[in-house]
Amino acid sequence: MMTGELKSKIDRIWDAFWSGGISNPLEVIEQITYLLFIRRLDDLHTLAENKANRTGKPIEKPVFPDGADEFGRPWSDLRWSKFKDFDSNVMYEIVDSRVFPFLRTLGVDGSTYSQHMEGARFTVPTPGLLVKAVDMLSDIPMRDRDTNGDLYEYMLSKIASAGANGQFRTPRHIIGLMVEMTAPGPQDEICDPACGTSGYLVSAGEYIRRNHAAALHDDKHSHHFHNSMFHGFDFDSTMLRIGSMNMLLHGVENPDIRYRDSLSESAGGDAERYSLILANPPFAGSLDYETTAKDLLATVKTKKTELLFLALFLRLLKPGGRAAVIVPDGVLFGSSNAHKALRRILVEDHQLKAVVKLPSGVFRPYAGVSTAILFFTKTNSGGTDNVWFYDVQADGMSLDDKRTPLLPEDKLGAVPSGDFYQADHEKNNLPDCLERWANRESTELQRQRTDQSFCVPKADIVAQGYDLSLNRYKEVVHDETEHRAPVDIIADLEKLEVDIQQGLADLKAMLS
Repeated sequence: MMTGELKSKIDRIWDAFWSGGISNPLEVIEQITYLLFIRRLDDLHTLAENKANRTGKPIEKPVFPDGADEFGRPWSDLRWSKFKDFDSNVMYEIVDSRVFPFLRTLGVDGSTYSQHMEGARFTVPTPGLLVKAVDMLSDIPMRDRDTNGDLYEYMLSKIASAGANGQFRTPRHIIGLMVEMTAPGPQDEICDPACGTSGYLVSAGEYIRRNHAAALHDDKHSHHFHNSMFHGFDFDSTMLRIGSMNMLLHGVENPDIRYRDSLSESAGGDAERYSLILANPPFAGSLDYETTAKDLLATVKTKKTELLFLALFLRLLKPGGRAAVIVPDGVLFGSSNAHKALRRILVEDHQLKAVVKLPSGVFRPYAGVSTAILFFTKTNSGGTDNVWFYDVQADGMSLDDKRTPLLPEDKLGAVPSGDFYQADHEKNNLPDCLERWANRESTELQRQRTDQSFCVPKADIVAQGYDLSLNRYKEVVHDETEHRAPVDIIADLEKLEVDIQQGLADLKAMLS
């Protein structure tokens, strides 16, 4: 559990980095990530030592070599448990000139974390700041997966609150809604081709731990969970390091987090590999045809990244694989040939299941663009019968730039832990959205188009040129005030005219 005391410690070290001259929030969390990784290496070596002591055998896969380097300096000085007790200047020299060069040699073991440490740079400016950071991290009980995960999530929230780099984070409660609606299972292979800080993969992993705990006790499922279930791609090395550490601190040992430009020609080796895609791909980008994968252009001839990513998702999914992805509203109703072609493909060639419209303030203060979540299944043979629409009007947070919670924490998100009442729904529609989604093939089919959710038959969507905007199909409730018949109104007017004439006559008689 993320206590106030732990938050206070992180706030203090964050402030120390800023006052120490590191003002970029991504650089702050990157340096903390390195330090967390260094501490984990020491923990792994300690576990290997303990096992060797119990069994009386040599240490298996030691992290740190025995003895000393060519200059006679003990390798053990590189261990967190050792250097954290040194004088500040000695500690700084060891970390700067020995530990970080050592980190850059670890990529050969093949783990995703060590690969991303190959370009590690130490930028902590002073010994005093390093001592503060090491002391703070040493006080955190890193054996508790929930604490580790909450710690990192709290630091990631500081990236968002810092402003300039907030676009890397989809709001956690929106991610949670998408994960709950797609219900990942222990057999899934899950991919986010624009993973950033790995928020979707982390949330999917936590869902599986909550809902399929028994399956993870099976060796086969456990190995799959830690080594082959989660796949994330990004072309920002800093994001890869942060995303990898996020997965590690949430208890996933060796996810597949890789450097890749997902839309490039060189990224074509994963066709039909994944059973679930969760993503919020970049919007409003434009690529050159020469650098874009030809098979994506064959699906949809466009330079717009939001359309190319949808084509990519269809390529990456196995037949029967499903996707939940955020798109800008323009994807739903854009009139270009590429927009229309892609919507037709989703409806006619695959199974488009739902369009969940989000409030325009969801991504404030970084963007005011209106967005929606598309849910679809790759079939290669059609299958769209009805498309379910839901109009999220409130997500539990204010829709201004401050994005302050409108309800207590236990009433936020798609699955609130506290008692949830109708009055709470006015401020948080996500639980209702999830509940209605479960009934989309039963009671939802009977709803009127004046309701907050409703189903639209495929034929109606085809008739509208595959337009997927909710307002195209939503009907407005008209004022039901009873209007009087015209003949009655005329009769009243005639009576009023007679009364006026009589009044004028009476007044004239009085004056005479």
